Amino acid sequence: MERANELAAAIESSVEALTAVLDRARLAQTPMVPPAQLRVLTIVAGTRHTNMSRLAEALDVVPSSASRLCDRLEATGLLRRVADPRDRREVRLLLTPAARRLLADLRDRRRQALGEVLDRMPPAARADLLKALQSFGEAANAAEADGSLKSA
Repeated sequence: MERANELAAAIESSVEALTAVLDRARLAQTPMVPPAQLRVLTIVAGTRHTNMSRLAEALDVVPSSASRLCDRLEATGLLRRVADPRDRREVRLLLTPAARRLLADLRDRRRQALGEVLDRMPPAARADLLKALQSFGEAANAAEADGSLKSA
């Protein structure tokens, strides 16, 4: 069990370092978008038919809070609300071209920042890291699928 705790501590430390690298890339972005708004854009980008209730559920907030986030994004030209053609009572959330460019730029900045860190590692260590991350992802997906992951 001691080895598992050691490994968990190493992973936690690595995640903190990874988060710092990704945050530096985000903070260098212009215009700077607050993390909560960036999360909204990421959710809308990754979900084909996002409406306000689905967004609020994904954010784990009340619909009025999700709506205020969308108000801010709409005011900056990053998000549009349109009537759903299948149900005019529903409002669909759509990214603007500016939001798509912003997300693509952020992805590129993050990958560049990660590449700079990875370039400092020996090639064999990078290969080991790739294999370990793939294995970790498979194990996490399997644990989630069978319901054995517990909320912390």
